[in-house]
Amino acid sequence: MGRIVVTEFVSLDGVMEDPGGAEDFKYGGWTFEIDRGDEGNKFKLDETMETEALLLGRVTYQGFAEAWPSREGEFADKFNSMPKYVVSSTLDSPEWSNSTVLEGDVAQAASKLKEDTKGDIVVHGSAQLVQTLLEHDLVDEVRLMVFPVLLGSGKRLFGDTSDKKPLRLVEAKTVGDGVTILIYRPPTE
Repeated sequence: MGRIVVTEFVSLDGVMEDPGGAEDFKYGGWTFEIDRGDEGNKFKLDETMETEALLLGRVTYQGFAEAWPSREGEFADKFNSMPKYVVSSTLDSPEWSNSTVLEGDVAQAASKLKEDTKGDIVVHGSAQLVQTLLEHDLVDEVRLMVFPVLLGSGKRLFGDTSDKKPLRLVEAKTVGDGVTILIYRPPTE
């Protein structure tokens, strides 16, 4: 059985919008202004190399599908070759290699994907999808790369939930120019 792992770049005030600068957000590309250092870069490369499949919302998928096929290197090769699943009610025929549109109930589709996959199914960006997965207790791990900046506005990663969602910190480290990597998992019973 697979694990759903959410990995996000967030500001200190919880904003996750447009960390790479491709979405026309007024602070777009904000993560490039702070060096995450060699250790932070290695963390992201290792995470990608250990990923079995990507699970993405439509907006993140389309941004990735536009950017990654033209890139080269170990990271790009892995992104381009691994299975990708996109949650969308409007996307019919995804063109990025090894992509499949998941239709119907998101929670049911994600549960089935976990059953059918061995290894980590990693979610980047995709705020609405992440909020749905959290609401249905389908997230096995949350990895936050917290950048020491307050953006003050923008799309926040965490939204309202119907109940509290306890998590336990399993790892914390600081890399680069004060970027903190925090890894959380649901408490074991």
